[in-house]
Amino acid sequence: MATRKVTEEKTTLDSDVTKPSVTAPGDGPADTTDPTEIAVSVPVAPGVEALKVGTVNSVVPVEAPAAPADDAEPRIETFEATAPDGSTVTVERNIETGESKVK
Repeated sequence: MATRKVTEEKTTLDSDVTKPSVTAPGDGPADTTDPTEIAVSVPVAPGVEALKVGTVNSVVPVEAPAAPADDAEPRIETFEATAPDGSTVTVERNIETGESKVK
């Protein structure tokens, strides 16, 4: 029986579509604990071992697309609020990160 491929305590996908699926019972064929791994379905080509077991790997990992560089200025909202001492302060909040500054 095939076993899951574990790398640095991560369960990853297997690219061999001739062998049985390496997922544990109850898991889906695209299950992985590596957040950078993306699975795509592919045509299967079951080998002898896969036919004997009755399951075949039907997904392979693909490289995640690189995140686009974000050169845009962050969106900032500015509003007035009442401070605990009753004075009025201006608050700047970065909508992208949630960071707030009191001025």
